[in-house]
Amino acid sequence: MLKLTDNDITLQQVASDKIVAIKAIAKQLIDSGLVADKYLEGMLNRESQNSTFLGNGIAIPHGTTETRDLVNKTGVVVHHFPHGVNWGDGNVVYVAIGIAAKSDQHLGILKSLTKVLSADGVEEKFKKAKNKADILALLNGDVQFELDFNRSLIQLNFPATEMIQMSAVAGGLLKNNGSVNAQFVAELVTKTPSYLGNGLWLLSSDKGAKRTAISMLTTEKDCQFNGLPVKGLIAISACNALHQPFLTRLTEIIFQQQQQKLLSATADQLMEMFSPSAQQANVDKKADNTALFKIHNTHGLHARPSAMLVAAVKKYQATITVLNIDGDKKPVNAKSLMKVIGLGVKHGHSLQFTADGVDAKEALVGIGEAIASGLSEG
Repeated sequence: MLKLTDNDITLQQVASDKIVAIKAIAKQLIDSGLVADKYLEGMLNRESQNSTFLGNGIAIPHGTTETRDLVNKTGVVVHHFPHGVNWGDGNVVYVAIGIAAKSDQHLGILKSLTKVLSADGVEEKFKKAKNKADILALLNGDVQFELDFNRSLIQLNFPATEMIQMSAVAGGLLKNNGSVNAQFVAELVTKTPSYLGNGLWLLSSDKGAKRTAISMLTTEKDCQFNGLPVKGLIAISACNALHQPFLTRLTEIIFQQQQQKLLSATADQLMEMFSPSAQQANVDKKADNTALFKIHNTHGLHARPSAMLVAAVKKYQATITVLNIDGDKKPVNAKSLMKVIGLGVKHGHSLQFTADGVDAKEALVGIGEAIASGLSEG
């Protein structure tokens, strides 16, 4: 399977537009002996048929199926544009991956990009990337953008008789998830947990942590530690700040004396309780700037109108979220193309936008105007 390496990456590239960028990428493919001279024509034809912009600052210029016979050897070249390149329709590209493929050997690269394309904050990281290792880690999906907290990290009604068992299982769940190594587990079972009240305890460590993640256990029967009841344990492996929203939500639960609600919740309820959408809902309660718009596009928000909507949103500094009233009602980052497409907006669906920032009101007006204009579809 074809994999990206740092030898494929060229840093600090500048291009006035996407045609100039594609020509530079094609030249490197040609100079490397990967393709014949006329492959450039195929790349430009492919771009004229449909934009190769994928989202989150990434484009994958490549040839047409008719020019596949011009490929001498499957390979890629990656150009980094720290200042961005206008790729049309308001889309800005910071990393362009030129692909020369004889068959489907390049699909592994596209598969690895799925994590990057659905994560928030990727574009900014591409802009600030200083070396090949930074870019390679982003493209390979090695950079963590979301906290690990899923069903496999939740163990309910565990038949523990003492705290050390709870600690070992909590660490084991994190290790099985690939978030920590054995050093973390050993650290966890020797640490004294913090008491959060009403039988809830907390342990955390950064030693041996490979990813920021959270595991949680509840007990089948109450046991005790230092004379206090043990009903549940939360364990945190921390190697970045992704756990901070979780801790903020946990603090609210403790302040409201709702530990029992947490301890009696199902796995699905726990995930919902600490989901980004639930955390965002608490922020939204404080935000006055909301607006509701109906989508009249015949085919809903497919790729092109979604891109136009995101381009309109990105004109403003405000933090802007959007939820599909007729969908799952979970707010997402309105500046992420993949998040907006993932809303599954159909004709007649209503979108609720919430803006928070210096130009929040102007943003909602501009978004409304963009939607009313048809988002490039009249």
